[in-house]
Amino acid sequence: MERITRRDCLQTGVKVLGAAGVAAAAAGPALAGPDRQPPTAKAAIHLAHMVAPGQPSRLRLLKQIGVNSAIASVSGELSKVPRDQYLSTLRRIKADFLEEGIHIAGVESHPVPAEKIKLGLPGRDEEIENYKAAIDALGRAEIPVLCYNWMAGLGWYRTKTDVHERGGALTTEFDAEAARAQGLTQYGEISEEKIWANLEYFLKQVIPVAETAGVKMALHPDDPPISPLRGIGRILTSAKNYRRVLAMVPSPVNGITFCQANFKAMGEDLEALAREWCRQKKIFFVHFRDIRGTREHFVETFHDNGPTDMARMLQVYSENGFAGPIRPDHAPTLEGESNDHPGYAITGQILAFGYMKGILDGLKIPYA
Repeated sequence: MERITRRDCLQTGVKVLGAAGVAAAAAGPALAGPDRQPPTAKAAIHLAHMVAPGQPSRLRLLKQIGVNSAIASVSGELSKVPRDQYLSTLRRIKADFLEEGIHIAGVESHPVPAEKIKLGLPGRDEEIENYKAAIDALGRAEIPVLCYNWMAGLGWYRTKTDVHERGGALTTEFDAEAARAQGLTQYGEISEEKIWANLEYFLKQVIPVAETAGVKMALHPDDPPISPLRGIGRILTSAKNYRRVLAMVPSPVNGITFCQANFKAMGEDLEALAREWCRQKKIFFVHFRDIRGTREHFVETFHDNGPTDMARMLQVYSENGFAGPIRPDHAPTLEGESNDHPGYAITGQILAFGYMKGILDGLKIPYA
């Protein structure tokens, strides 16, 4: 197969978008109407952005840039209500998103608190019962994907959040030596064996519920994929370990959030891995981002200036049957924006969406 470079795709995308602009100008206002959508015939890729409830302006912004799907963060809302109100709460959130013309393609981060489950602490069985009820409610609300992680004690972790990228934009960095210098967390040392046992205990209870509910459980890799991290074992650090998870509780709904940059940091062959798991229908969700470096030391890049052939990756997903949401993950903070939430300022995400849409249009890959 002929290799498609980033330059080829961008040049083609510019021509396609330019031609579209000329056609729109010739056709008059009708083509620029509010219901104008990107090509959706046989579209399997759904561009999405992560949005929390109570952000109507963010939803309107997505609609304005031609993004019609969202990945919702619902734990803040579900943690406020008892289990018997999970479904009504999710339906309210879904209705609020739909009012702005945005479809919820999935949820990300645990839908309810799960730290006791991951750490194996007293109270984990109650958290699992909440989790099972949340999965059931997601199914009833017709929200098909749940992206969760198994990063116990620490979430995604960086040692610096204000490293200068292109033009002085601020990006994040991980340095293993700096992390080690910070010492143990409040949880002390926890072995990988303990983390494996906690995951198996969880999956054997929730996967049958997810099967019945029709909810795909998309497990996110450890970020960074290094173990231990400040004394806590991490297990989602290699393709081999992912295969162990898939075999632990075999199920059509036991699958993967394919966060590109994490698998790159692991030293895996991104194209080969994406082909393997897409063909097995195990990639339920894609985080589209890039890094420069290794698992021991890396910085996050813009989507258009990292070392990964991002155009090729979108082509690989499409050619190998991926069907689901893709969202541009962490992006640098640009001029004029607050860096209060590193990786999640909106301007860099908008740049990423434009970059992705240019590639998809240039390669004639249908998307929604």
